[in-house]
Amino acid sequence: MAHSIEELKHEHVFLGADHERNERKVWLVIALTAAMMVAEIVAGSVFGSMALTADGWHMSTHAGAMLIAALAYLYARRQARNPRYTFGTGKLGDLAGFASAIVLALIALLIAWESFVRLANPVAIDFDQAIFVAVAGLAVNLLSAWLLREDHHPHHGGHAHDGGHHHGGHHGHHGAHAHGAAKDHNLRAAYLHVLADALTSVLAIVALALGRSYGWSWLDPVMGVVGGLVIARWSWGLIRVTATILLDAQPDDAELAGKIRRSVETEEDRISDLHVWQVGPGHHAAIVALVTPNPRAPSFYKDKLRSIRDLSHVTVEVTPAGTA
Repeated sequence: MAHSIEELKHEHVFLGADHERNERKVWLVIALTAAMMVAEIVAGSVFGSMALTADGWHMSTHAGAMLIAALAYLYARRQARNPRYTFGTGKLGDLAGFASAIVLALIALLIAWESFVRLANPVAIDFDQAIFVAVAGLAVNLLSAWLLREDHHPHHGGHAHDGGHHHGGHHGHHGAHAHGAAKDHNLRAAYLHVLADALTSVLAIVALALGRSYGWSWLDPVMGVVGGLVIARWSWGLIRVTATILLDAQPDDAELAGKIRRSVETEEDRISDLHVWQVGPGHHAAIVALVTPNPRAPSFYKDKLRSIRDLSHVTVEVTPAGTA
């Protein structure tokens, strides 16, 4: 059956199922963090507290990192249908997550470096005031972490598109799939920034409480080193995951490629080349090249792939055996 050019046109909107909701969450946390930051800097200036002022500026680094996430959500949503982006803007969140992970790694290094400097050159600590700042910061971070938590339940929606070509130029595409919950690495990056701040607050509270009770002032910078190492580990994990997605690496879940093979391969129909990569949270694209002695239209093979969840864009090429 012949298709007109208009019938073959389709959108490439591969945003996550909760894109707009996650965007609102990040903007809310930025507002909360910025309000706390301003309050601490102003209070520190008025009352002459370096502890308050320093914590306020420290929060500004996390607010700036979360701004990367918020702007990525905004740009990806507004440019989702821009034809310049061949596979949509679904991976912009992974790019923002990668950038935020780099910032998180730098923060970890700065925390560790400052802690080593404090170990070498101890300074007097106002324990009561420092504990108050750490508790206030922890409360804000726990609220922010609760707002940024990911709901691990299935969502339905999104678009599944595909364009394919037969050994003769025929094209076809299929309808929507229901997409399950997928990792939004942009939201995860914002969550890790909040969690990192919460971790430093918890470690600081423990160190300061013990320091006030037993005079162990050295424990505060030691906890800083421990916190820096933990945060560095988190950032490396996020860098590794987002980098593989940005480089169009085969998904860690090899089951998707296996499902494709099991769905279309028979004794006669064999896959000669298969590429699978992520184009957005919960969205994957695939190029399937088949060699068969009895070639059929691409739509025949696409119908076999229709039930595979998270497979949103499929290209099928069919080559008669003996002509490849």
